[in-house]
Amino acid sequence: MSNDHTAGPVVGPYELTDSEVRFYHEYGYLPLPGFVDAAAVETLREEVFAALEANGVPRDSLNKATTTADKLQQCPQYLEGSALDQLINGEHSLAVASRLIGGQAIRYLPFTAVKAAGGGGAFHLHQDNNYTRHDPALGSMNIWVALGDMTPQNGCLQIVPGSHAGQLDSRNSDDGDAHQQVDVDPITAVPIRMRAGDAVAFTRWTVHGSGPNTSDEPRVGYALQYHRDDVRWQDPETGQWQLLVDVPRSATPPVTVLGPTG
Repeated sequence: MSNDHTAGPVVGPYELTDSEVRFYHEYGYLPLPGFVDAAAVETLREEVFAALEANGVPRDSLNKATTTADKLQQCPQYLEGSALDQLINGEHSLAVASRLIGGQAIRYLPFTAVKAAGGGGAFHLHQDNNYTRHDPALGSMNIWVALGDMTPQNGCLQIVPGSHAGQLDSRNSDDGDAHQQVDVDPITAVPIRMRAGDAVAFTRWTVHGSGPNTSDEPRVGYALQYHRDDVRWQDPETGQWQLLVDVPRSATPPVTVLGPTG
């Protein structure tokens, strides 16, 4: 498979209006229809599958969930010069993120977001800041990209509008795993239906989750995460705060070879 995307930029110029930025700040999320060039979607999907396979998740295993607790296949690895590299680090993706967080966007831990077909598990409502604390939390954000059509049937994202007012307490999910869960009534969550190539931006405090994938194909998405240079993170073991720009995991640069030692 070629790593080059030659049909043009993966993300072209995407100018946000002032009203869109206001909507993001008021409701904690913003739909970004047509964020990815349609010609790049299939290349990006194949690169997602290749990254997972190189890191121990065979493509065939995504055709049928073995357990409903198998919620999400996440991998932060991507090849230098690939379409994923353009998606994550391209100037237009960074420009959208920068506009929404109010400062120069810096890459933070992008990852595949693939849910297996035939029952890939629901992801309880949570805040991203329930996992790693960022401060200021609204200086960090997620752009979640659909690399296939997203519906409630295949476990599309669900977002609680206006839920980004502050940090909520969380617990390990009711499924008995280490994923986090907040006590927010699920009826308040709105399913975010997307076509392939659409995206949705949301803050690190925005409550979100997803339902199970009951379709017969994997649900394929990709999560872009960014932060401003003044954002700190809290070490859960020591309680100490450090600038994210000083933390190696926040860099997540591209690799030249996919795989555990890549």
